[in-house]
Amino acid sequence: MDTQRRSGEDGPVPFRSSRFFCVGSNWYFTTREGFDSGPFASRERAEIGLKRFLHVVRLLPEEYH
Repeated sequence: MDTQRRSGEDGPVPFRSSRFFCVGSNWYFTTREGFDSGPFASRERAEIGLKRFLHVVRLLPEEYH
């Protein structure tokens, strides 16, 4: 569980779990908004997918965050 406070958070740190999960032999990642992305062949591929997703999100104009 992640116990670090994120930017803009006040009060106690909410419960957090891993963004990655496995169904059968397929790996997925989930976003804060509840979007699941996958399947990926391995956890490592899912981690790369998440990094790419976050990179694209950072390129969006602020009103889309």
